[in-house]
Amino acid sequence: MTASERSIQLVKVAAEAAAEKLADDIIAYDVSEQLVITDAFVLCSASNDRQVRAVVDEIEDRLRIEADAKPVRREGEREGRWVLLDYLDIVVHVQHEEDRTFYALERLWKDCPSIPLPESVTKVAAQRARGAGE
Repeated sequence: MTASERSIQLVKVAAEAAAEKLADDIIAYDVSEQLVITDAFVLCSASNDRQVRAVVDEIEDRLRIEADAKPVRREGEREGRWVLLDYLDIVVHVQHEEDRTFYALERLWKDCPSIPLPESVTKVAAQRARGAGE
């Protein structure tokens, strides 16, 4: 079993929203064969608490407007270090860079297939990487 079309659509909208607010290391995994509670995870990070909140707000706004989706659960918002948005079909993790490094969720899900993200997301990441290297 693989992630549903709806899940893939939500992943792409969430990833684009995160990229728009300059989130780092945006990736998505199809976890449908490993978990029965969701189809996909979206992971991204931000450099500070304020940016974590801005990324979360943008993801929620875009998913509500473009996909008529609202989270059924939201965790960690008060601390602003690791916010989890549960949309049933997908779960979005927005983490502070330090927490992302410490918890290394990618390591846990590395055996799951990655979900290709829109070119707009990967292009922003490549541009930011080039800018950081200069």
